Amino acid sequence: MDVIVAGDRAGLVKARHSLGIGLSGATLALVPTMGALHEGHRSLIRLAREQADHVAVSIFVNPLQFGPNEDFSRYPRTFDVDLETCADEGVSIVFAPSADDMYAQDRQVSVSAGRMGTIVEGAFRPGHFDGVLTVVLKLFNLVQPDIAVFGRKDAQQLAMIRRMVADLDVPVSVVGAPTVREADGLALSSRNRYLSPHERHTALALSRALFTGARGRTPAEILGQARAVLDAEPGVALDYLVLVDPATFTEAGDDHRGEAVLAVAARVGATRLIDNVAVTL
Repeated sequence: MDVIVAGDRAGLVKARHSLGIGLSGATLALVPTMGALHEGHRSLIRLAREQADHVAVSIFVNPLQFGPNEDFSRYPRTFDVDLETCADEGVSIVFAPSADDMYAQDRQVSVSAGRMGTIVEGAFRPGHFDGVLTVVLKLFNLVQPDIAVFGRKDAQQLAMIRRMVADLDVPVSVVGAPTVREADGLALSSRNRYLSPHERHTALALSRALFTGARGRTPAEILGQARAVLDAEPGVALDYLVLVDPATFTEAGDDHRGEAVLAVAARVGATRLIDNVAVTL
């Protein structure tokens, strides 16, 4: 079956009806993206296909989650190639709205990420998670999926979406998918294409630091070992390196037991990258 491309609510209603979603018991999984699809996105789509009868992929570069000095205008937009990728992966619906389709000019109401949206990544990108949660809630309302799949590379985003779904009683099951990496350890990201060959080599320090730190036995050891790797790479401009609770993203103290997330954000050249690994204490 060919991919159905929808650009607005009416198109989605027609697509759902033609596929029997919500009528014959057929289920739908949503993979929200900003396009520039890579192997990491393919892995999300494949996981989504295991979870539901049909998969919808949204492609929308959301202006609300970009700050004034961030890369919204140059964020890669490769729609034709993305559509081919979706067809290759058996996607049923591609939802590709314009900004005018998504947001009214006199829009007043949005989602507040609360205090959790102001720490770690939120401290460096004020308002970012408000924009993320607003667009995700709108996508949930428009596409009406049974399941939504998000990558664990954006661990704080995943935690905040789960919190929004719980706090607002959104009838969507949220599934986290493992981070996909290159053979040398670099986490796949649409922004990797900004890196020069030299910068890409430098960027390997991020994953190397995380995997080195994860071998530690205490929070102090974990953070100390990871920071030592980053300190040895002068081309990495560190924003943060933190060990946090995976549900709240508050600091994992010396008495923390169980799962934790070791997360890093840094600039390599003009490109800002994030990564994380799970740690068990």
